[in-house]
Amino acid sequence: MVELSCVVLNDLHPTSFTATAREVEAAGLRTVFCYDHLSWRDFRDGPWFNAVPLLAAAAVATTRVRLGTLVASPNFRHPVTFAAEVMTLDQLSGGRVELGVGAGTSAEDAAVLGLAPLTPGQRQDRFEEWTTLLTTLLTQRVTDAAGERYRAVDARNVPGPVAGRVPLTVAAAGPRGLRFAARTGDTWVTYGSGQPGPGDSVEDAIARFLDPAARFDAVAGSAGVRRLALLGLDERGAFTDYPRFAAALAGAGYDEVCVHWPRADGRGAPAAVLGTVLTAHGLG
Repeated sequence: MVELSCVVLNDLHPTSFTATAREVEAAGLRTVFCYDHLSWRDFRDGPWFNAVPLLAAAAVATTRVRLGTLVASPNFRHPVTFAAEVMTLDQLSGGRVELGVGAGTSAEDAAVLGLAPLTPGQRQDRFEEWTTLLTTLLTQRVTDAAGERYRAVDARNVPGPVAGRVPLTVAAAGPRGLRFAARTGDTWVTYGSGQPGPGDSVEDAIARFLDPAARFDAVAGSAGVRRLALLGLDERGAFTDYPRFAAALAGAGYDEVCVHWPRADGRGAPAAVLGTVLTAHGLG
């Protein structure tokens, strides 16, 4: 059966974020993710809290649910300092971190440090170097590296992650990114093709995830990489017949579905169908 995880958005005060993480854990979901942006979309002018401290607060308030970024990127993070944060969070949570990473978009986070814009190819170049160094730092005690964009000089990561490494979830859509995810990630995450619309049917929602799955299967084959489908904040089509949606994604080879936890503003998974969503995944 396909596993269920959720995104809890960073606009919640840390106290509310932590309480929501406890609700998610009690419901039996696999992972609580939050977005690793400094600001995001139409939330830019309101409260928005940093991902790592939020997840740290959730770590000490929960015991089982996994905790992750969806996704961290090189837009404003350096591998050396970020590896130290991830290792500390993993120790704090008892080894429950799911590290989601991606190349980053050209949105606000890409410009916040005053860096020159990059082409998609340059962003992928940077991402591959960043991820390679980040995973190296998280799997050995001392690292020296000199790449095109990043350096590490006697960088220490002690005691390291609880299990010796942190599972890596890689976001990818294009051919090169899919190949990198297949050879690097424990899990591949896709947002689907296109954007969900307010009048979408369940067939529309299913169709958005079939083509990416087929393209990833063509690259990954039997590599053993898990498949994660992330539904948009304003997704509605999937919830018009969620059991059918979940069954279709399972048939397409997905191992996990991630929804946005129901919100007071009505966005995310509709609260009225949450019980149906949980039941479709054998929960609740």
